[in-house]
Amino acid sequence: MCRILMARAAQLFEPACHLDAIAAIARASREYQGHGWGCAWLVQGEWRLYHNIKPIWEDSRPELPPTTALVVHARSAFRDEGIVVENNMPFCDGRFVFAFNGELRGVRIKEEGRIGAEKIFNFIKRFDRDGMERALARGTELILKRSRYVRAMNILMASADESLLSTHFGEDPEYFQLRTRTLDGVRVVCSEPYPGTDGWQRIENGRTCAVTALDN
Repeated sequence: MCRILMARAAQLFEPACHLDAIAAIARASREYQGHGWGCAWLVQGEWRLYHNIKPIWEDSRPELPPTTALVVHARSAFRDEGIVVENNMPFCDGRFVFAFNGELRGVRIKEEGRIGAEKIFNFIKRFDRDGMERALARGTELILKRSRYVRAMNILMASADESLLSTHFGEDPEYFQLRTRTLDGVRVVCSEPYPGTDGWQRIENGRTCAVTALDN
């Protein structure tokens, strides 16, 4: 399944090292992560997006400016289907960006979207009445109840003002469990520790929260 990354800080940081890290993670992954990739970063409170159908480790990645938020997704397409750049995350609705990895079986929800991840994004937004953190919790709760089996469902969402995560997996925690660490003042959530680093904390299965809550 796909590899995902979120980095957030109160001050501007250079995103290049984070792109390099997830490129190395994707290239070395035991599952192929070469069905394209994408990233989103904030510029003066607005999201900018980049997507490419090449594997992230083969692409001449753009030189991103300093930012306070970065979300990256390296894609492993389910059953090698739908390999077009339009299906690459992060998705963005103008306010929130969304990245997903996992596999759901027997999902009983009706929603618009080209692929399952986009349907999940749109489904969660239905519940955005008292804030997106509650919407994320409610939406994922219902998806879990309406799925025959959840191999994994990891979600990263971010707006100009907040970063959120939700993590659920039914098997293989070594592969599906998200990790977090603060690096040079940047809070990072990633599918795997960055190569050559240690001190990463595993995020417990079943947690949905704001990324700031990871400091507590």
